[in-house]
This record gives sequence, C-alpha cells and structure tokens, in this order.
Amino acid sequence: MPVASDVEESEPDADAAGEGLPINEVFYSLQGEGTLAGVPSVFVRTSGCNLRCLFCDSYHTSWEPTGAWRDVDSIVEEVQSHERADHVVLTGGEPLIHEESVELLERLAAEGYHTTVETNGTVYRDAPIDLASISPKLASSTPTPARDPKGDGEWEEKHEENRIDMNALSSMVDAYQTQLKFVVTDESDLPEITELVDRVRAATATAVANDDVLLMPEGVTREQLDGTRSEVAELALECGYRYTPRLHVDLWNDAPGT
Repeated sequence: MPVASDVEESEPDADAAGEGLPINEVFYSLQGEGTLAGVPSVFVRTSGCNLRCLFCDSYHTSWEPTGAWRDVDSIVEEVQSHERADHVVLTGGEPLIHEESVELLERLAAEGYHTTVETNGTVYRDAPIDLASISPKLASSTPTPARDPKGDGEWEEKHEENRIDMNALSSMVDAYQTQLKFVVTDESDLPEITELVDRVRAATATAVANDDVLLMPEGVTREQLDGTRSEVAELALECGYRYTPRLHVDLWNDAPGT
C-alpha cells in the first residue's frame, strides 16, 4: 500500500526565497504511467506550477498549492528510507520551475538512482535526468471561465499563452531520453497532438519515434477512466502511438499518496 509522508500544510510561494524546495508529498508507490509503468518508485512531489490545467490531477500543487519547504538533505534522506526503490520520480506541479530541483537531481544521481522528471515541457534545466516525461498541455487543458475550477477565469489567458514553449520542449528532447505523454480527453485532441509532434520533430536533431508518443486517458477516478480508456486505446491503434494506462488509478482509485 502506498505510504505518503506527513507534510505541514501551508501555501508555498514559487517565487519566494525558501530553503530547498516546496514539497507537497513524498511517497513510495508504483509508477502508474508511461514506459516505466509498474516500477516501484519514490515520488517527490513539489508544489507550485506555472500553468493551471482544467483537469489537474494534483490540485494542491497548482490551484491551491500546499506543502512545506524542505532542504535537499532531508528529501534525499527520506528517499533513501525506501530501501527497495532504485527509481525516483520528481513531479509536481511543475518541478522545474524550482532551481533547487537541479541540486536534488544531482544528489540523486550521485546516489545511483534512476530519475524520471514529470514536466509540462515549458522549463528547461541542465540536470542529470534519466527520463524526461514531458506532458505538453493541449487546448483542452485551458481553464475557460465556464470550466475554471475556481470559477473566475483568471488563468485562461496566461495558461493559453504559456502552455507550449517550443524552445524549452525541443531542448529537452535533444538533451534527454524522453517520452511525450499527452492527456487525451477525446478524439478532438488528435489533430493538435499530430501537429505538435510534427513541430517537435522539425525542431529537434533527435528522432522522435511513434513509440515515444504516449496517449493517456484523462481521468483521476476509475469511473472517469471507464468512460475514456477504450476510446484513447483505439486512437493509439489508429495513429501508431503508444497507449499508457493510469495504473495507479486502476489500483487505488483517487487515494492520496499513490
């Protein structure tokens, strides 16, 4: 059963000069998504994000960020307490908005961990990253006033302007082993995905194979996935892209710390 660390609830300011990193939670579980689905991993979830996705599955790292500032030593020590795990997933929010994420990744690399960074692809950092799991945000993620979780539409324009940064995205693809993981709401997302993959291929020296493009159904509960997984699987077959499940949702539904 996944175990989450206890964190002090606060409201970390991504722009504040805190010590270390604002951490929402640290927990041990199975990687639920992507090419490493099923691998036991320690998840380090930072708080704070430069985007506001309509369907964000970590609401308390973006729309209402909570957590506690922690120094890198204490984070590494907690990772090491999970002795069975050789993989660490740095996630968020958007972990790469924090410069201190580079120090954490350097420390984890020195300790011999395989690191995956879950990122929206809008911030590039020079860091030892074994797998950059890039989830570019599609138009369907934009929080329009009618669909804004807070109901005020404050983030619509800012999110739409910043959700794709081709310079950062192409730099990551050329620097790291990557997977492009798209959250799919329905078939209307497919033309945008195809166009964006073509743009990435044109902008990078690194070949992006269809196997590197992952389609993942949107949904944070089993009930929601029941309505989307089959359609997204069919779209993956149609395009020759890879389908990825949300294994953690299938196993533990929307339980925290999974």
